[in-house]
Amino acid sequence: MRSQLLLSAMLLQLSVTLSFAAATSPAPKFGAPTAAPAAGLQKATFAGGCFWCMETAFEGLPGVKSVISGYTGGPERNPTYEQVSAKTTGHAESVQITFDPKLITYAQLLDVFWHNTDPTDNGGQFCDRGPEYRSQIFYHDTAQKKLAEDSKRAIESAPHRFKQPLVTKIVAATDFWPAEEYHQDFYKKDPGRYHEYRAGCGRDRRLTELWGKPGRQGGEK
Repeated sequence: MRSQLLLSAMLLQLSVTLSFAAATSPAPKFGAPTAAPAAGLQKATFAGGCFWCMETAFEGLPGVKSVISGYTGGPERNPTYEQVSAKTTGHAESVQITFDPKLITYAQLLDVFWHNTDPTDNGGQFCDRGPEYRSQIFYHDTAQKKLAEDSKRAIESAPHRFKQPLVTKIVAATDFWPAEEYHQDFYKKDPGRYHEYRAGCGRDRRLTELWGKPGRQGGEK
């Protein structure tokens, strides 16, 4: 379904106003892996299906400095959207968050991640099917690995939580490649098409079934 919206999205890129270029942090550079965060900041990397929707799960949270859509988890260097969609690179659509741990903790980000994904789905996420849409946590150090494993165990041990097992994998982070510019902040660039896709994909309906409320959509505290 989402592929039907991409041509319009690519054309829209040509008419995006300069207000997007005036963001407080530099725009992600397509074709190069992301660099280490600035002093005092940390990174978190998650895959949860469509990165348009996963961006909005973290955008606007106090302490979150930036959220970048991109590709990670595969060996191919500098993958493109077309290659990842063709399932030839092993990458997952992902988001990388730069955050201030004094203002928001990694454990809090994990909680947002879980409540915006279906961790029982082994074939993709919602209407998007295939390994490029898998649910996955990419830890950046041993502390993040332990917190991720602890959070998964807490969900698994909660009474009456899920009938199916949690299939979300927790793996070491590798190079994160920012996606093409037209994917970045898509919900701001073309909110009509974004909400059309999100509603048609059934994301919030399924999240409400799992967690009791729809997913977060940017700007909410």
